[in-house]
Amino acid sequence: MNFSNEEQILHSWQQNAIPWTVAVREQQIESRQLVTNQAIVETVMSYSPQTVLDIGCGEGWLARALHAHNITVHGVDGIPALVNQARARGDGRFDVMSYEEISAGKWQDTCLQDTCLQNTFDVVVCNFSLFGNESVAALLQQVPTLLSPGGHLMIQTLHPLMACGDQPYKDGWRAGSWASFSQDFVDPAPWYFRTMASWIGLLSKSGLVLQALIEPLHPKTGKPASVIFACQSNRIFHQ
Repeated sequence: MNFSNEEQILHSWQQNAIPWTVAVREQQIESRQLVTNQAIVETVMSYSPQTVLDIGCGEGWLARALHAHNITVHGVDGIPALVNQARARGDGRFDVMSYEEISAGKWQDTCLQDTCLQNTFDVVVCNFSLFGNESVAALLQQVPTLLSPGGHLMIQTLHPLMACGDQPYKDGWRAGSWASFSQDFVDPAPWYFRTMASWIGLLSKSGLVLQALIEPLHPKTGKPASVIFACQSNRIFHQ
């Protein structure tokens, strides 16, 4: 069966949900333990939110970390196996919802049926969960409708300069790899590479104003382990 790149991303994560859960919970990913986990938690906490929507929540580690600070978290993911893992650990509300469903306004439809925690959130966070092209662009267009007045979007992703490798520094699909992971991982997903300028342009096009750009440094290499974009909807500037 031939899958589009966007479909291959979901197919791969469906296959690797359990190995990923093990890798996260057994702290097998060095950069997460040394840098990026704490970086996103500290960034979210710096805005003192009461409610957070975690898009692409995976097995729920970030929701649990924020719940420990008395924050109400609703996590969503397009992979049922990951949502099941998150639900089993608790400390949040977790639901299966694809980015396409959020982009199509299903979130508001669900809330009208009184089956979700919130209609809008103080913070929407996407932590290493934006791998596609069209799906990501459509999702970001919808994010302003998910933010409470004065709310913020936070994205942590691969730093373009570090992730570019030896390939040309331009937007485009890249082959995935599980090279640094256990042999339990199979069928790596493709991912869409964006330059720093392209990320910033996409945020602006989506009605989001970049307020802070954070580059957490890896303590061993001294190089950026990731980049965090902290944004606010531009609608607040038009009131």
